Amino acid sequence: MQHHTSSPTWSATQWATNGEVRLAHDQLTPGHTDAEPLLLVTGLGVSRQWWPTGLARALTAEGFTVARYDQRDAGDSTHLPPTATTNPISALLRRHGPAYTAEDMADDAMAVLDALGWDSAHLFGQSLGGAVAQRIALRHPRRVRTLTTVSAVPGDSAGLATMRHIRLRTLARLARMNHPPTPEGHIEAGVALARLLHSPAHPFDEPALRARLVSAPDAGVLDARSQSRQIGAQWHGPAIERITAPTLVLHGLDDPLVKPSAGRTVAARIPGARFVPLPGVGHELPEPVWRDVAHHVRQLADR
Repeated sequence: MQHHTSSPTWSATQWATNGEVRLAHDQLTPGHTDAEPLLLVTGLGVSRQWWPTGLARALTAEGFTVARYDQRDAGDSTHLPPTATTNPISALLRRHGPAYTAEDMADDAMAVLDALGWDSAHLFGQSLGGAVAQRIALRHPRRVRTLTTVSAVPGDSAGLATMRHIRLRTLARLARMNHPPTPEGHIEAGVALARLLHSPAHPFDEPALRARLVSAPDAGVLDARSQSRQIGAQWHGPAIERITAPTLVLHGLDDPLVKPSAGRTVAARIPGARFVPLPGVGHELPEPVWRDVAHHVRQLADR
């Protein structure tokens, strides 16, 4: 008798709490109970809905149970009161984060693990989420099984040290994006952002992206105030050389926003880290690399 296993689907939204901040998260649960916990750490400003479900399913196929959450100031999680800084570029160069620290953001992830009942988890962070994941591994080492950081700058860099890894022309184009703050504007901004960051060696599937954005519009793409608070959150902890978790560093060689030098630097500085360049890949992970990426994470977990 054949068993037809259906693809896992995201659970209803669940909530975690860190002080005054409520953190929305959900889970992609495979059909078996011995899967290892893996937490996706989301990038700057955007909601957890930006994670491709196909990538998460590729990870579940490798034996992980996958959860994702909205960072504070993004998606359904708590948005903090406005601060004076409204430009992410100037926020990056300030010496003091206006609203909260990078430690607070690392602790948010621990609140999500607690809510999920996970003592520890594999971390998979992309872009700003990759830097946050590095900080989590430094601040909460006992709770991190492995660390995968994708398209990210070193988690302990700030200001000009970060800017040397950023393509300023792309940052300027992002800053100039001008769409009305309406549901239609959010969709058009999302399409424009994805087109700017996509992988040049792979087709840009605009219809699929539009369908996803229509089902889950995300105001975070246009929310420069929230982005400024996230990017301005300062790290006061140790250097990334102190990370002890087995680490995988992935970086698209055609990343239009964060130079591959960032990934190479992260891998060179974290003891024992492995750098895997992704040819033809931009600042996102396109469908043709999902299975390979999931396989690399599986190999890391098995080390």
